Amino acid sequence: MPELPEVETTVKSLNILKNKKVINLEIHVKKLRYLVPHLYLKNIVNYKIINLRRIAKYIVIDFDNVKSVIIHLGMSGRLKIVKSNVSITKHDHVVLKFKNHKLIFNDPRRFGFVDIVKSENIANISYIKKLGIDALDKQLSEDYLYNKFKSSQVLIKQLLLNQYIVAGIGNIYACEILYDAKISPLRKGRSLKKSHIGTILKSIRKIMKKAIKYGGSSINDYVSPDGTLGNFQKNFKVYGREGYKINGYEIKKVILYGRSTFFCPNIQK
Repeated sequence: MPELPEVETTVKSLNILKNKKVINLEIHVKKLRYLVPHLYLKNIVNYKIINLRRIAKYIVIDFDNVKSVIIHLGMSGRLKIVKSNVSITKHDHVVLKFKNHKLIFNDPRRFGFVDIVKSENIANISYIKKLGIDALDKQLSEDYLYNKFKSSQVLIKQLLLNQYIVAGIGNIYACEILYDAKISPLRKGRSLKKSHIGTILKSIRKIMKKAIKYGGSSINDYVSPDGTLGNFQKNFKVYGREGYKINGYEIKKVILYGRSTFFCPNIQK
């Protein structure tokens, strides 16, 4: 699933469409994760994109008719920008047509979704309103995380994945963050001192910013809208590296809450 760095990279790639007018719209599916709002989406035809932004793992496209399209890429979704004469392919479900380009939402597994709302109401949409603080927001503080974690019996890795606490971190980056912080994913939230939380917070910012710098991670389905692959996977320290050694210590894999978790027990305590 595309995580914060991949979504941020996607938004940056979409900026070439800013101030461009949608001249037509094609919808080739009734339902993705949810029903596609066919009639409401037609409201963006003949209107310009005035802003593109990210909220957690959601892509937000603002139009000059005070409507906003919200896209979640799900497990395998991606956005593609192609020339206007390029034909659509299998799994191209929603197509926004501009004068010289098309913006296509492609999703083989159909776990993503497309929504449209009044721009002023975004903060009150249920799936946005319940989000925690963004992983790169300056308001994400040591005190905030400590208060969320200090009484929890839940493992720290799962706490980092809880979008109601911190928004934007997924499985890959939770593994890399905890390795960077030298904290075991097997530790419960309540076992961590405030100093541990401070270290984790520094690692969140370090790993997320570095991943964005490298264009995210392309290990399964992720490709940026312009077709560029991410390169952060070349910088993984533990994720997907079971059996490899770091300073002579072997990387292990365990399943936590149904997710593959990679860590080095000799380094992460």
